Amino acid sequence: MRRHTILLVRQLTAPTEIIAVYRFICGVLCVCSAALLPLIIASAQSDAPKRKPDLGDVAQGTYVGDVISDSKGASKSDVTLTVTRIGINRVRISSDYARLPTVEVPLTKAMDKILHARGTTTFLLDRSKRPPRLDVSFLNEVSWAGTKQ
Repeated sequence: MRRHTILLVRQLTAPTEIIAVYRFICGVLCVCSAALLPLIIASAQSDAPKRKPDLGDVAQGTYVGDVISDSKGASKSDVTLTVTRIGINRVRISSDYARLPTVEVPLTKAMDKILHARGTTTFLLDRSKRPPRLDVSFLNEVSWAGTKQ
């Protein structure tokens, strides 16, 4: 092998020939690298640990409904709630209605329902209904009821 390499180098006397061979070898390496890159990326992504879905994943989404009672004001129709998973069995509830505060709620499960684990905000998601029905009482002052979109 070494003898063939020496003979090849001896035959390539002009600098332009050496540069041409160098460029050819670099081109072949680039093409091979580009061809293998998607396989390497896919392999690395498949090795990443998958997170087990929790109650926050199930509950997250957009819900549309009505403020059904308010100790400091009137009812309001067509109010949208956004439930976002923020941690294991934990969600943040936000709204397009200023009277409803943004709150964070830890979740637990009872039979086929997801509900608040503790705190002053009541969260009750009934998954047996189609579409799923959500009832929320914010800080025991204002209540909202609606369905998942």
